[in-house]
Amino acid sequence: MAAARPPGGRGTPGRRPGPGLRPRLTVLATVLVALVSALLLWLGWWLVGGVAQSSVPAFPEGGTVRVDGVEVPAEQVGQAVGAAARAEVLRAGLIAFPLVVVAAAVVSWVLVGRVLAPLHAVTATARRLSAESLDERIALRDARGEVAELAAVFDAMLDRLQAAFDAQRRFVANASHELRTPLAVLRTEVDVTLADPDADLDELRRMAEVVRDATRRADELVGALLLLARTQAVGHLDARPVDLAELAASSVAAVSGAAAARGLRMSVSAAPAPAAGDPVLLGRVAGNLLENAVRHNVPGGWVEVCTGPVAGGAELRVASGGDVIAPERVAELFEPFRRGPRDRTGDAGGAGLGLSIVRAVVLAHGGSVRGDAVPGGGLAVTVRIPHTPGGGH
Repeated sequence: MAAARPPGGRGTPGRRPGPGLRPRLTVLATVLVALVSALLLWLGWWLVGGVAQSSVPAFPEGGTVRVDGVEVPAEQVGQAVGAAARAEVLRAGLIAFPLVVVAAAVVSWVLVGRVLAPLHAVTATARRLSAESLDERIALRDARGEVAELAAVFDAMLDRLQAAFDAQRRFVANASHELRTPLAVLRTEVDVTLADPDADLDELRRMAEVVRDATRRADELVGALLLLARTQAVGHLDARPVDLAELAASSVAAVSGAAAARGLRMSVSAAPAPAAGDPVLLGRVAGNLLENAVRHNVPGGWVEVCTGPVAGGAELRVASGGDVIAPERVAELFEPFRRGPRDRTGDAGGAGLGLSIVRAVVLAHGGSVRGDAVPGGGLAVTVRIPHTPGGGH
């Protein structure tokens, strides 16, 4: 059983918040004004008395002089004038001092309120936000300086959050569709076969083959989803020296049978390409690129594989023929469930996660990935992996 938190501890929901920034700044400004006013009053009291005392002319001794209605000996006139001046300054100061302090408090309260108003707008917007209302923005137009910068950064953060939530919703919807398709095939085949009382052995074998293909497709999709999630959530890579040329050669050998069946011309230029990273994940990068190059090619097409060193790391480039892809749509191919120039469809080959996994693995290694449309049809993908993980950031 978890230990209970003491009342008022950090994170306790019922904890009362302390005084706000506005009253604290107002009190601070008022105290500072009061201290400065008191200092000025004391300096005025001291200086006026001294000046008044030193400016009185000398009177003959033995006489008296009336100062402020009081008879004062001639030799004490200077002191009496200085004391009277100081008393006058003190009387005026005791009237002005509280007025100045009150005025400072009022002005500070108003000015601090105006300065903090944008912060209250940020707070109010943050309180209203939820996953369903991320389209709200602060959009301060009258603020300046640091407050305007804070509002702009907050709006930019909301833009990123909304994009992430939208991408997550699309991903979940697409994954649900992709998983539902093989399950629907399984259910339909089993229902049709069970509803046929005259189903013979050939019909049962045909159903078994369909069920096998549907389960294989579902298994591939789940495996790809798990790999993508693992790559995106990876916190520490098992980095070892790897050669992209060896990984590419292994992937070429794995797809050579499928390439020969489709009559594809394979061209391999595998120069040593030393890098550092997780061999399994980087092997999946090469495998996905080669599998895509074969799957989305045209009969009798071509595939080119090149590896080699580059500044700070190694490069793997896989180019292939295929359908014509608009250059502005190349970036979409790295989104989940996109297959070539077509959006995901139920009968398209693969799970549509190959390039998404490639991008996630490359970014986890601190590398870069770029796709380019091939004139006449096809796609070229260039991957760069640094010598040290994270070196590409």
